[in-house]
Amino acid sequence: MSANLFWFDDEQWSKIEPHLPSNQRGPARHDDRRILSGIMHVQKSGCRWKDCPVEYGPHKTIYNRFARWSERGIWQNIFAAVAAPREAPGQVALDSSHVKIHRCAGGGKGGRRRRRSDSPKGVETARFMRLSTSSVVPGSSSSRRATPPTV
Repeated sequence: MSANLFWFDDEQWSKIEPHLPSNQRGPARHDDRRILSGIMHVQKSGCRWKDCPVEYGPHKTIYNRFARWSERGIWQNIFAAVAAPREAPGQVALDSSHVKIHRCAGGGKGGRRRRRSDSPKGVETARFMRLSTSSVVPGSSSSRRATPPTV
């Protein structure tokens, strides 16, 4: 056997074996450990099914087992059982943060932005332009500022 090949050890296999399906039609499966090790090798290495080493068995059998068990949801059951902790932890830490913000703080709808000059109130002339564009009435207090001093 090559050192690059993946093989389930006895402890890993003892966790997986009880979750393998036993009520299947057809001929009995032989050497599940070898086929499942081949599936894990392909998943870990990322190679094509066809490039799976011969030590694991025929590549077609390895692929068919993976595809059929995927359709039936068997892999999800195996992974859930193997990944579950043996015992409940003695202590559990829960951290929660809640920050209340105003609904406008998220950035709004994102459409066309209205600027001050776009608003109906902003249609008036700007403050710095009022004196120069307003009509000057002689004798009013504003006429003294608008007309240049006479010498």
